[in-house]
Amino acid sequence: MDTLKKFAAMEKIVHELEDLKNSQQAIVQKLGKIEVDNIDLGDKRLEKDLPDMHQRISDNLDAIADILEYFAGNTDKFSTTNNVDKLKEDQAIREAAGNE
Repeated sequence: MDTLKKFAAMEKIVHELEDLKNSQQAIVQKLGKIEVDNIDLGDKRLEKDLPDMHQRISDNLDAIADILEYFAGNTDKFSTTNNVDKLKEDQAIREAAGNE
């Protein structure tokens, strides 16, 4: 895999991890709303299960955030080490000249 393709794949994974993190945050918020709504309702099953669900999803969110931070850092390092900006400029010049 050439450097620009590898970098593009790495960027795609970073974006997917960001999407995953955002989805998990939305789930945590929804569970919190359900827990608040259940305060007045007082359903025993919800009172029993929701806090555990909330904790597991929060733990997953923390793990995703850690992975995202790690992988985004690796992606930035790869970009710097391989001078990806320069490679992109060179590729754009070749494409503009019709020499893909």
